[in-house]
Amino acid sequence: MMAVNIDDLKQLRKATGAGMLDCKKALEDSGGDMQKSITILREKGIKVASKKASRDADEGLVVSYIHPPGKLGVLVEVNCETDFVAKTEDFQKFVKQVAMHIAAYPPIVVSREDLPEETIENEKKILSTQLEDSGKPAEIIEKIVDGRLSKFYAESCLLDQEWSDDPDVGTVKDALTDLIGKLRENIVIRRFSRFSIGN
Repeated sequence: MMAVNIDDLKQLRKATGAGMLDCKKALEDSGGDMQKSITILREKGIKVASKKASRDADEGLVVSYIHPPGKLGVLVEVNCETDFVAKTEDFQKFVKQVAMHIAAYPPIVVSREDLPEETIENEKKILSTQLEDSGKPAEIIEKIVDGRLSKFYAESCLLDQEWSDDPDVGTVKDALTDLIGKLRENIVIRRFSRFSIGN
């Protein structure tokens, strides 16, 4: 078994927030490769998240964020399984970051599943109509529409948006999955409201 460099261990822990033992094992398994270690820890987090998804998340926090000078505000509810996790610094920091993210990048809904079917169909229709006179074959048009629909989801759905706190993490869903892997509880962004003067 390879000896793990203590500086690499600290760096990996800082980058992922994972526990020391998990970081040590990831570095051993990857032969000291930092990127592979991050991937190993992320995959582990995804497995933990899928196992926890069926568990009830009835605790959590409602957090507000008012953007200076007070013309924009957000309320967000994020749930977890226990009051203990709701009181942790990691959970509270995440909820606050989600509220600030919503203030900066206003989504319409939390997830794709929350979008009304007629909204999706209407978007598809608009995109298809825009391409009608392009002269492209139907299957190409369908692929272009699917690509543009993904862009629509990335703008409209909170979980599909790029995580503003650290774009290297990926999407808001990726940041949530990482947190579930770290805290070992089912965590759900339940709902939000965004208020701005005049809207």
